[in-house]
Amino acid sequence: MKKFGTPLKPSSVRIMLLGSGELGKEVAIEAMRLGVEVIACDRYDNAPAMLVANRAHAFNMRDGAALRGIVERERPHFIVPEIEAIATDTLVELEKEGWTVVPTARATRLTMDRRGIRKLAAEKLGLPTSPYRFAASLAELGDGARAVGFPCFVKPTMSSSGHGQSVARGPRDLARSWRYAVEGSRADTGMVIVEGAIDFDYEITLLTVRHARGIGFCAPIGHLQIDGDYRESWQPHPMSASALSKARMIARKVVDDLCGRKGRGLFGVELFVKGNRVWFSELSPRPHDTGMVTMVSQDMSEMELHVRAILGLPIPLIACRPGASVPIVAEGEIDDPTYAGIDRALAQAGTSVRLFGKPEVKGHRRMAVALATGRSVKEARRNAKAAAKQIKVC
Repeated sequence: MKKFGTPLKPSSVRIMLLGSGELGKEVAIEAMRLGVEVIACDRYDNAPAMLVANRAHAFNMRDGAALRGIVERERPHFIVPEIEAIATDTLVELEKEGWTVVPTARATRLTMDRRGIRKLAAEKLGLPTSPYRFAASLAELGDGARAVGFPCFVKPTMSSSGHGQSVARGPRDLARSWRYAVEGSRADTGMVIVEGAIDFDYEITLLTVRHARGIGFCAPIGHLQIDGDYRESWQPHPMSASALSKARMIARKVVDDLCGRKGRGLFGVELFVKGNRVWFSELSPRPHDTGMVTMVSQDMSEMELHVRAILGLPIPLIACRPGASVPIVAEGEIDDPTYAGIDRALAQAGTSVRLFGKPEVKGHRRMAVALATGRSVKEARRNAKAAAKQIKVC
């Protein structure tokens, strides 16, 4: 029988979030519902998860000494990375010393860099992927683009939410794509990935949870991306039994390899599908932005599943109903964001809104999400889009 303590008492179970954005905020809430003490960390003050956590620390998480100092000070039972820009070598060292990194330090290190996860999937596990090359200079990018063919996609090896991603339709676009990828990288890796185009029917996120009793899968999540950034997601996405079986096989192979014998947690596995053919695309070892739809479409959201897996709690059958999500994205320079139209967005039955509480906008930033259910996925998508249109950030 598992025992749970009381926050801020010697008996407390402590989780440290490395990254405190909108997904981390929901993870913190789910953990606190189970009496877990939450320490939220990010590079800036008042990040979303910090607004609900027991304690917070703002520091450069790529600084290994600073990261180690906070860990040794707080002594968390679980270290839970939620973003890419972290000193992963320090996490590896901490894990060797006996600290628990979720899902594992190796998984965090490999998946924080597209080079690591792509080489694992394609070269070690032999899974189908798009053709790709890595480039450390504009000249190497040219060679790689010619090898995979035009049009091609140029991405930083470390980024999120589509930052730094672009399409090169011909050789003239490569210099622009190179600059954009370098400027959009979450860390100075000195490397970009160039991927050949795949003729696919649709792409999905298959949320895969490794827990104490094995592996479980959520219903497929369909999503729409623009420049690599998700703009809409829905669940369940219809697909053939054969394609779903292949998708689960691919996800299981990658997750099993990353977790080894002890790793637990939720993974967002992105896949391309055409008919019954399935290709591996990317993977996040944590809740996925497209999975925000599960806050209304599932009886257990992806964040609750993540927390249950981390704590070694049971995960029974995951029930799903039609749901959809549409993020609200703000543009420009806003120092004190305000939101108009929330009342109109919530007028439709089955609709809800989450405001993330981010303190400012600089350029392009996801600030909230509209969620909706319906009698069908089509109805849920229509309701979510209608709600999102009502909300303005200013």
